[in-house]
Amino acid sequence: MGINGIGTAGYPLTGYTARKMERSAEPGTVGFMKTVEEKAAQKKAADQDEKAFEMVGPNAPQEVKDAWMEAAKEVNANGMGIRGNGMMSHISQMMVQRLNKQLKGETENFDIFGNTVESAIQATKEALYDLEHPVVYTPRSIEVQQARIKEGEFFRAFLEKLEQL
Repeated sequence: MGINGIGTAGYPLTGYTARKMERSAEPGTVGFMKTVEEKAAQKKAADQDEKAFEMVGPNAPQEVKDAWMEAAKEVNANGMGIRGNGMMSHISQMMVQRLNKQLKGETENFDIFGNTVESAIQATKEALYDLEHPVVYTPRSIEVQQARIKEGEFFRAFLEKLEQL
């Protein structure tokens, strides 16, 4: 006998039903659903990578954008430190470059990459140098340190792809 959605053993019916459905699901169905979830997560991450690119290179050539997207997919991170869920993992060097432009009075143009492959290469080299040679030591959490390592991997992969263009 159940009272107010509680089964005879004192468990909510929804939990019981969910477990029962999991046990009765065909093995192929579970694998298919996992694949669908992974594809959805990859699409969401790609959307965030594209948004991150638009923050630093709205006027960059398509080949620069393609190199950015390839590097982001390869490394599973982007140069802005934006995760698949849209949250920032840390303040990236590209974000620092954007903020420096703002401090210099540029309120309209936050384009870091410019409109050529060469200008994108220069901006990426500058960001990588600044990442590897911080001006001031700042203690960081393990998560931020890991995110900065990923950021460095991204910049190196992105730079490699740009230099091949």
